[in-house]
Amino acid sequence: MSLITTTTDLDAFVRRARLERYVTIDTEFMRDRTYWPKLCLVQIATREEAVAVDPLAAGMDLAPLAALLTDAAVGKVFHACRQDLEIFYHLLGRRLPEPVFDTQVAAMVLGLGEEASYESLVNRIAHARLDKSSRFTDWARRPLTEAQLRYALADVTHLRVIYERLHERLVAAGRLAWVDEELANLLDPALYEQPPEEAWKRLKLRSREPRFVKLVQELAAWRERSAQRRDLPRNRILRDDLLLELAANRPTGMEELRRLSRISLDRQSAAEVVAIVQRVMALPEAELPRLPAPAEKPRGLGPVVELLRVLLKYCAEEYHVAQRLIAATPDLEAIAAGREAGIPALAGWRREIFGERALALRRGRIALAVEGRKLRLVTREPVG
Repeated sequence: MSLITTTTDLDAFVRRARLERYVTIDTEFMRDRTYWPKLCLVQIATREEAVAVDPLAAGMDLAPLAALLTDAAVGKVFHACRQDLEIFYHLLGRRLPEPVFDTQVAAMVLGLGEEASYESLVNRIAHARLDKSSRFTDWARRPLTEAQLRYALADVTHLRVIYERLHERLVAAGRLAWVDEELANLLDPALYEQPPEEAWKRLKLRSREPRFVKLVQELAAWRERSAQRRDLPRNRILRDDLLLELAANRPTGMEELRRLSRISLDRQSAAEVVAIVQRVMALPEAELPRLPAPAEKPRGLGPVVELLRVLLKYCAEEYHVAQRLIAATPDLEAIAAGREAGIPALAGWRREIFGERALALRRGRIALAVEGRKLRLVTREPVG
């Protein structure tokens, strides 16, 4: 096992790795006490070697790693890569690694589970067992033990076998383009931006009253900026329920804020919150947001959605694709309601295996029937 703790050794490894067609990559990080994920270890495997890079080692410069991640000639293979990509997006100065392959996405495209775990693929494809003894560990503590390193490197050594075999199956099934389509969504930089102005959308509002909504928007943006600046979890700045309590009570002075006994803020934060409330309370009505009322579902839509759900399961089993990868409940509701524009299930490969049939079912051109113990699709004769 090789632990890299110096920039010189990292640079030497990267020079060798950049001669490869692809490398497998995984990360270990901590996020329970910070806003930004704290990168603690990067595991990389080539055909000949597997290494763990220690970003926390004294004097470590990750510039050689950045060069590997952005080398378009070397593929980067991950499993369930979204969190890894978020880490590297910020490490690379708002750039993403390229090109990228995700074995979880590939497994779902091949029908190997609704959300295929790495452990399940190790068992099923690499015919190996993972040592789980270091699953719950403090990756920021040094020195790392041999058991920790062995556990971490298993995440990239078995991944090579999994990638090779999944890639073969995808080529044989003609589905590589399906994976590329999914990865294009994962490689959208907007996924990894966290604009404070959008933070309020995570909250469940209990009122749509315009001034309350504006207060929630402004307080959520303030909390997000504070969390980012201080590198603290947002709920360490102010819990969701207390943020909504502030918006409801609207303290315009320090004394009013102190009366809210559940809310405890440091002096600077308290002053900033009071200033936000004062500013929002002074806004004219015309400048306050008006959220649209939630659209009511037409009566009778529920059974149509359930029929589409049955069709979805049928198509997923027929094509051996994870059901949740083909369509989500909002897609089914939109199709049932007669909307077609901008529905993921009605585009690309999804339309081929499900979308066209879903539209035909909604329009009464096909029906679902049971023959023996199996479901089948029946073409209906046009009426009139």
